[in-house]
Amino acid sequence: MSDDHHAGDHGHDDHHADESGRVTSPMQEFSMGQVTTGIVVLAVGLAVTFGLPLFLA
Repeated sequence: MSDDHHAGDHGHDDHHADESGRVTSPMQEFSMGQVTTGIVVLAVGLAVTFGLPLFLA
């Protein structure tokens, strides 16, 4: 084998070494401002998707 291969060193052993460094989305907290933004985006999207075609028909 070449010199850069090490037996058992696959880079997967430290998978959970830093738990606090990265958090997945379902685990993150969100603020009421983010909830409000999401509701506004939802309302605009529904208005464009359903309201505009009904208005133009």
